[in-house]
Amino acid sequence: MAETTLKESKVAEVMAELAELEDPKIREVNEKHGDDHGVNLGKLRALAKRLKTQQELACQLWETADTAARLLAILICRPKAFDRDELDVMVRESLPPKVHDWLVSYVVKKSPHAEALRLTWFDDPDPAIASAGWALTTERVTKKPEGLDLAGLLDVIEAEMKDAPDRLKWAMNHCLAQIGIDHAEHRARALDIGERLEVLKDYPTSPGCTSPFAPIWITEMVRRQHAK
Repeated sequence: MAETTLKESKVAEVMAELAELEDPKIREVNEKHGDDHGVNLGKLRALAKRLKTQQELACQLWETADTAARLLAILICRPKAFDRDELDVMVRESLPPKVHDWLVSYVVKKSPHAEALRLTWFDDPDPAIASAGWALTTERVTKKPEGLDLAGLLDVIEAEMKDAPDRLKWAMNHCLAQIGIDHAEHRARALDIGERLEVLKDYPTSPGCTSPFAPIWITEMVRRQHAK
């Protein structure tokens, strides 16, 4: 009983600290992107660094369903401790884009179940889940392309990216760019697909940042590789 109370006290303590970090101005900006929290991510990372890895606390914070708490949970969890079904459920209930992106990038990609989940999610009818499958595919395009049908991926991108929902469109576009960047034999086709589909061609880009428009992105990253 005392142990349960102690655990509940720890969660309450962390939740109170997150509440103190809440900034209405940050929340206003985040909510425009679908992220319902107002915590500065630098401060959130500092809190995670202080807490260090705590798998049980991470699970308890996740169960609160609070967006800031879930982001913190992702930072202090042990990615390999989750089984495949747990990760599938977690991704499917991660509606805020930042939670979804962090969960896939910081947890699922480090999991021994990443490839099985990639195959499960790739053709999911929910575009948000399919985007996770594409994100894991992009990881393989760069780090472990053996066995991937890169030409087949380009076929799908060419046929479906233009009309895909936004989150899926971004994920497919990232895959297109990485194929062009990392695989010279497919670069000309990747550039051609990007030029013809014009996905994200007019996306506003801050000074000093690379445009997400695939032809510009590919060309710039290849230039940097050759400049090394």
